[in-house]
Amino acid sequence: MNKQPKYRQVADVLRREIVNGMHEPGARLPSESELQQRFDASRNTIRNGLSLLVSEGLITSSQGLGYEVRSHEVFELNASRFENLTFPQNGDAYSTDVTNAGRRPHQTFRVEVLPASQDVASRLKVTAGTKTVLRFCHRYVDDVPWSTQATFYPSWLVDEAPRLAEPGDIEEGTTRYLSDRGTEQVGYFDEISARMPTPEEARLLEIGAGVPVMIWTRTGYSADRPVRCTVTTFRGDLNRMNYEIGDLSARSENEPQ
Repeated sequence: MNKQPKYRQVADVLRREIVNGMHEPGARLPSESELQQRFDASRNTIRNGLSLLVSEGLITSSQGLGYEVRSHEVFELNASRFENLTFPQNGDAYSTDVTNAGRRPHQTFRVEVLPASQDVASRLKVTAGTKTVLRFCHRYVDDVPWSTQATFYPSWLVDEAPRLAEPGDIEEGTTRYLSDRGTEQVGYFDEISARMPTPEEARLLEIGAGVPVMIWTRTGYSADRPVRCTVTTFRGDLNRMNYEIGDLSARSENEPQ
């Protein structure tokens, strides 16, 4: 038997339906009276359940118009081109891609010196506990939290590229900065997974209950060794990632103009 209060049961069902796409963004939910009949619940119970979804940012309420599924525009990231310096850039890859999509980029930074965790050390091929520099970005698209990005650089690389340890943005992007300093990244190893957010991730990304995060871990390599490990955490409801592999000229030829 479900021991949760009835209004939470109502919210759980509707939340699950929204996350699974049964109620599209911008769609109006059934009326309170219809929901009363469906859930065999009082009007106050239905209103409390709907209010919970409003507080989570999943739906909006308009006087006289009922409740509507909140509409967030999804941002599509091409992970193949994200750090490819052969593509024209105006600033770093994130700012360029968001601006080119007609959206507004904004990001904040912090820089810390931390010992490498076992996980990061294994990717950077250094001893666990070795000093690394963490550059942490909190990124927004149109003032909506989009992702957090934690990039770890080994200390030997920071000695060669000291701006990595300076607070604030590297305007041209770290990939281009490193290339200009003689460290060109020639390859990447990507790992992608999904899970429910930690409380801190939910706070930073303003994620409502029931929304997962996508974790994109990219290890960048120079010609002879790994030079950085980047862990990007995306809101699962606002992002779509794609890759281009091989010759896709036929795809562009067949796409509608």
